[in-house]
Amino acid sequence: MTLTTPTPHTARLRLRPFTDADADPLYALHSSTHVMRYWDSPPWTDRARAERFVTMCRTMADEGTGVRVAIDRASDGAFVGWCVLTEWNPDYRSASLGYCLTEAMWGHGYATEAAHALLQWAFDTLDLHRIQAETDTRNMASARVLEKIGFAREGTLRENCVVNGDVSDSWVFGLLRREWRPPVVPIPAHTERR
Repeated sequence: MTLTTPTPHTARLRLRPFTDADADPLYALHSSTHVMRYWDSPPWTDRARAERFVTMCRTMADEGTGVRVAIDRASDGAFVGWCVLTEWNPDYRSASLGYCLTEAMWGHGYATEAAHALLQWAFDTLDLHRIQAETDTRNMASARVLEKIGFAREGTLRENCVVNGDVSDSWVFGLLRREWRPPVVPIPAHTERR
């Protein structure tokens, strides 16, 4: 079953399918040793990896295994990063969440906002029951994002990754449909006219 890549918008972000024009910002993102320091794969050193990544995103949706969306800032169209739902299993009504943001976009709440938008689409459209996520135990910022979204830390996968030559642990997080709380959209304060 083919999945149509969603295009949700939030107050500050636009989520959209990847295009060939995203290869340069993707390469900049994935070639950063600081951004990739907790990933289980080394930073990219070949720009062709970015082109293959865009193709892989299309293939994932075509094969119905998940969706990966590019994230742009609404105010100026700046590339923020990406968010993904992988390992979609319609029988188990489950999937896995992931995200990666450019370093300049850290600390602004964009990962939380983008993940909320993708999760809302996933629960509404895919009728998911459970979503899982994993993060390196040293990546406290990512753990905080998952907790803000409503994920519960369920356990530790001991020494399950080798990151930059170091063996590391990962935390497993889970979010059940009954625990999902869509974000509250702030309502502008009413101003009286005199």
